[in-house]
Amino acid sequence: MRTKIGLIEKKKRHSKVEPVSKVINQKRCRRTTICRRGPSVPMMLQKLFDSCREVFKGPGTVPPPQDVQNMRQILDSMKPEDVGLSRDLLFFKPGSVIKGTPRVRYTTIYKCTNFSLCIFFLPRTAVIPLHNHPGMTVFSKLLLGSMHIKAYDWADPVKFESSMPSSSNARLAKLKANTVFTAPCNTSVLYPTSGGNIHAFTAVTPCAVLDVIGPPYSKEDGRDCTYYRDLPYSSRSDCIVEESKEGEGYYGWLEETDMPKDLEMEGVEYLGPKIIDTVC
Repeated sequence: MRTKIGLIEKKKRHSKVEPVSKVINQKRCRRTTICRRGPSVPMMLQKLFDSCREVFKGPGTVPPPQDVQNMRQILDSMKPEDVGLSRDLLFFKPGSVIKGTPRVRYTTIYKCTNFSLCIFFLPRTAVIPLHNHPGMTVFSKLLLGSMHIKAYDWADPVKFESSMPSSSNARLAKLKANTVFTAPCNTSVLYPTSGGNIHAFTAVTPCAVLDVIGPPYSKEDGRDCTYYRDLPYSSRSDCIVEESKEGEGYYGWLEETDMPKDLEMEGVEYLGPKIIDTVC
């Protein structure tokens, strides 16, 4: 069986994103269209990188409000083409069929001690479960597609101390977002203790999201990723929090869990427009 498909190519243990589209033997090699190589650095991508150099000062710091606003304005102006993407690529076609568990792929545009620029590619129905961002400020820009986002922040431990279950490692958290976003839309920002630091992504359609993370995950520096499952607070008989609808003001219990066994994430090489880094 021969068919036209596009981009990610996995050869042995090496995966990369390549700007190709040709007839191949599907039984020999599976490809998925993701990125295209750009002839030069788009102005907005370079501007984003230069701003990150100025804004992110390293672990233990949070960008001031004016810097956050400037970053949001840059990201709000960015288009898929700035990172070599197009809604015309096969991967983003609504009718694309994924067999088995949808696999999330990601590619790193740039990474240093202070920040990283990454793109996550989610096929339709793919899920990145609830996870946290310890000590991080994260800007998320949905470039293509529709995505459901559910996000929590920890509840005030003093205010709700009397409602905490004594026989569980669950912690009370307040829902900050529970809605579907469709590109183009505004950039969302989360902080170390606010803005929906614990969130989950579910792809409604094939989608791509650009994450600017400062500082990046680092197990050695105590910024490892922790996964959670959420339970309605009503499942705890000793909870005395006033009930509300599942929206802003809704509370839930979050329990730590192992990384789901069916979570498949594959790193691929970034071959889109290259950033000019003048700092040695």
